[in-house]
Amino acid sequence: MQTAHTNICERMGRTQELSEFKCGTVIGCHLCNKSIHEISLLLNIPRSTVSGIITKWKQLRTTATQPPMRGQCMLKRTMCRSHKLSAESIAKNLQTSCGLQIRTTVRRELN
Repeated sequence: MQTAHTNICERMGRTQELSEFKCGTVIGCHLCNKSIHEISLLLNIPRSTVSGIITKWKQLRTTATQPPMRGQCMLKRTMCRSHKLSAESIAKNLQTSCGLQIRTTVRRELN
C-alpha cells in the first residue's frame, strides 16, 4: 500500500507526464498566491516540476505538450554550418530536404 509521502519519482517514470488536471491544479494554486514550495508539498510533486509548469504557463499560456521544434533546430544547424549563404538559398535547401515551409523565419534567425 502506498502512503501519501511516497516519492513521485517512484510512481512516475521520468518520461511520464503529469495529467492536465494536475497541471491545472498547479496553475490554480499559483494564481491563489501559493509559493512553489507550498504547491510542491500540497500536491506531492517535485519543486522543479512545479517551477517548470509555472514557467511554461507564463510563457505560452498553456500547459499542453507542444510539438517538437524540429524545423527551427534544423534551421539553426544549417545556418551555423553555412553562414555565408543567403536567406533564400537556406530556405530553399530546407524546403527541399525536409518539406518545411519557411518564409520569414530565416531572416529573423539571421538577425
